[in-house]
Amino acid sequence: MTAGANLFEQQARNRRLTVAWLALFILFFAWLGFGGDLALYLAAAARTEGQVAYRFPWIGVVITTIAAITAWVSWRKGPQQVLWSTGARQLTAPQTFEEKQLDNVVEEMAVAAGLPKPKVYLIDDPDPNAFATGRDAATACIAVTTGLLGCVNREELQGVVAHEMGHVRNLDVRLMTLIASLVGVIVVLSNGMGRMLRGGGGFIGGRGRKASGPLLLAALVVFVLWVITLILAPFISRIMAMAVSRDREYLADATGAELTRNPAALASALQKIETHEAPTTHIKEGAAHLCIADPLGRDVNLREGRLADLLATHPPMAMRITRLKGMAFQQLKAAGQQPAT
Repeated sequence: MTAGANLFEQQARNRRLTVAWLALFILFFAWLGFGGDLALYLAAAARTEGQVAYRFPWIGVVITTIAAITAWVSWRKGPQQVLWSTGARQLTAPQTFEEKQLDNVVEEMAVAAGLPKPKVYLIDDPDPNAFATGRDAATACIAVTTGLLGCVNREELQGVVAHEMGHVRNLDVRLMTLIASLVGVIVVLSNGMGRMLRGGGGFIGGRGRKASGPLLLAALVVFVLWVITLILAPFISRIMAMAVSRDREYLADATGAELTRNPAALASALQKIETHEAPTTHIKEGAAHLCIADPLGRDVNLREGRLADLLATHPPMAMRITRLKGMAFQQLKAAGQQPAT
């Protein structure tokens, strides 16, 4: 049995990948905060012939404090801001057959996942799409477009909702809300530190005794690397966030298949979503990584290779469908049934 077909192996693999990416993200953020302090420490040591003259990492402490406050505000307000930005309306009293079916399916999948029923939202957009947001299972929300309700049957809708419940159960909603907050913080800090560096000179040299030797060279190297990182930080952080997002999509597909025991239905739903031509106009770039399919219709998400691995928010849909069909094949084979050809 291949790793792509075995959903439990796929879940374990994607969890490992996500932990690795998140650890790298934290190290990157720590470098942004304390890299400048390291450069200052080395420069001060060079000027004082190795004696400790820079004792407190004020750059790292200030940046970390600002980042923590900004991230906490984004963490608390982020999910509601995402829903507001898409024009989503909460489904409190379903009226049509499609709305009642959606409400029932969300309840069924919540029971299957062993979680509280998320709040259900509708987005008036003809393009089929869906996403989950929130900080945890207690605050989770699932939003689907009216276009999705109009193009899938009940089993396919179960697959899509199970995929989104997978995001909730795997705490993807918490992870992606946190990462989106950190990316926003890094962009703000990069811009702010850039203005500070452009406005002040002598960051390494300073005044007083002329510095020289290996410590000064090390200070200059660290400082240059730190400045380059600050300049590239928004781009680098977005690439890292997209990498985590891609891994979580594979994991949510596998979890959705586990909840419904019907990976073929999710594969069929993804096929219908993929063949729809129009982008999801109500969902903008800030929420694109949350959706089951790229709402912006970018070609990079259709490709494989290193460029797509760097720039795509979603894995290639064809690859996801192939994996799900492989799961369905293995499921039928394990049950002693003859898979359809």
